Amino acid sequence: MRLLLVEDDKLLGQSMVTSLSRHGYTVDWVEQGAGVVTALKTEVFTAVILDLTLPDMDGLDVLRSLRHSGYKLPVMILTARDDIQDRVQGLDRGADDYLGKPFALEELLARLRVLIRRQSGNADEVIQVGPLTLSLSEQAVSYDSEPLKLTKNEFKLLASFMINAGRVQSKEQLQQSLHGWDDSASDNAIEVHIHNLRKKAPNVVIKTIRGVGYILEK
Repeated sequence: MRLLLVEDDKLLGQSMVTSLSRHGYTVDWVEQGAGVVTALKTEVFTAVILDLTLPDMDGLDVLRSLRHSGYKLPVMILTARDDIQDRVQGLDRGADDYLGKPFALEELLARLRVLIRRQSGNADEVIQVGPLTLSLSEQAVSYDSEPLKLTKNEFKLLASFMINAGRVQSKEQLQQSLHGWDDSASDNAIEVHIHNLRKKAPNVVIKTIRGVGYILEK
């Protein structure tokens, strides 16, 4: 579950990266709006958290550019500009949610879970794929109703597979879902994590598509 955070307040941005990372998200952070569409051209994100008051351009223009470029991923506006007209404009221009500052972390997390469930086509709090059940709020996965003991990265990887069940993801996309723009991870980390997941959940089919990537079959 990889997020793109667009926020120019350095203190708030760092705090959000730390807090969201503790709750199972991989967060990449930019401080200007100009980098958003560029990032989306080469990277895959689960959702965007977008401030409106940016140093180089208005966040609403960023949103409009993003939507006009055809990107359909969820966008949550997070801003101090929370009067009714700003809210209406943000939602009309393609935002999926709008949260004013200051905000409670618990509410932000809950709203993100809603956006992720919608993206994966689930209305329930849990996401079910075969014998696997994923609870986003509890950051837990069960296998045949028994809790799976996963490392942090194994959980993040399996969550990415379940949210994108039935869709092929490249090794690079999976690597980014775990580490974002941090390229310090070893090249074979994904293979190791997938090997461990196959051992812990032997009846779950994570197929290797040679030369393309991996897919969790529904």
